[in-house]
Amino acid sequence: MKIKLMTVYVDDQEKALNFYTKVLGFVKKADFSNGPYRWLTVVSSEEPDGTELQLAKNDNPAAKAYQEALFQQGQPAVMFHTSDVQADYDRMTARGAEFTMPPTDVTASKIASLKDTCGNLIQLTQLMRY
Repeated sequence: MKIKLMTVYVDDQEKALNFYTKVLGFVKKADFSNGPYRWLTVVSSEEPDGTELQLAKNDNPAAKAYQEALFQQGQPAVMFHTSDVQADYDRMTARGAEFTMPPTDVTASKIASLKDTCGNLIQLTQLMRY
């Protein structure tokens, strides 16, 4: 069994696509519409056949409430693993990312948090040992 898809709710799919590709460095995997519905996913450029992240419109009241509650509590909607948090922080900051926490050492890892411009917090995690 594998994890193939994860969903993050966004308030604007086009803005999310721009952020997740141009700032984070992911690549678009799927993008098609059926009426007002848009199926949009991105993947890591390092694993083009890996787990997809669906950028789903938060037009469902439950999705919107969930997204807003996580953000207000300072909880990340999604966490990404990196081998070098500081390098990613520097790269993303140069591309206009707004970090809420710079790279910080915590128990057995280094983490940083940033806003995705679409209503979510993202956590970057570098494990200090595997």
